[in-house]
Amino acid sequence: MADLTIRPTSKFLKFGVVLAAVIVVGLEIAWLTAWKDAVGTSWPMLIPPLLLIWPAQRWLRWRLTRATITGDRLRYETGMASKTTRNIQLSKVQDVRVDQRLLQRIFNIGDLSIETAGETSRLVIPNVDSPQELADEMMDRSHKAALN
Repeated sequence: MADLTIRPTSKFLKFGVVLAAVIVVGLEIAWLTAWKDAVGTSWPMLIPPLLLIWPAQRWLRWRLTRATITGDRLRYETGMASKTTRNIQLSKVQDVRVDQRLLQRIFNIGDLSIETAGETSRLVIPNVDSPQELADEMMDRSHKAALN
């Protein structure tokens, strides 16, 4: 079976970049047409590029979070400077739950909660695309791993 990689969705990230860019362009236009002569200094125009820090931070978090199903294991990695990796045997997966709030349901996004037979029994992967299909695939692979 091929490896399955799960990442948080990039839908909200794309929306945030577009929104921040629209705000930056709007502030630039307002600055050039009306505020430039009224303020008399250009330091306020240093503020709009700071709005792009928010989507950049979200992109970095998105880029550094990944769950991969390889063979009979689920490997969940997160972090950059300090990295956390959690390995779960698929045969020990007892339940995969999908939680979706209203906005998540509209965009077919949800949180996957994986229940295992261990001390640290719950792993939550937030905001994944097509969560029900992923949950079904995980349970199928878990069942096949338990049979082997």
